[in-house]
Amino acid sequence: MDDDIRARTQEVATLYFKGVTDEKPFDLWRAFDPALGKELSLFITGRMYGREKIDHPTRQLVTVAVLTVLGRSEELKLHIIAALNVGCTPRQIAEVIFQTFTYAGIPTVNMALKVLRGVLKERGLWPIEEK
Repeated sequence: MDDDIRARTQEVATLYFKGVTDEKPFDLWRAFDPALGKELSLFITGRMYGREKIDHPTRQLVTVAVLTVLGRSEELKLHIIAALNVGCTPRQIAEVIFQTFTYAGIPTVNMALKVLRGVLKERGLWPIEEK
């Protein structure tokens, strides 16, 4: 079981965080406490993100919505990258951000759209193509 969760953690981390150039949370945690960093990674990435109750695109769109509402721009950037990595389109991500307006307000939506635009520019996906 221990090897299974390690393999699942690595698989999900590679899927979600491929192309992340900023410091990853695991690296930050490990810098302060290697053992705790490992345990957090195994739990969050392997056990929570690795659950198969919903698919990865849905999980990442939910995560983008929550991080938008909370105004967590650094973590939002990480999960916008993860959403793109698992197949979410820029338009889907933008729509999820727009849907948070009712609960989070327009300043929060604007912040999240700026983060999205920054990620899209880094990936050469800006401007978004017309439908």
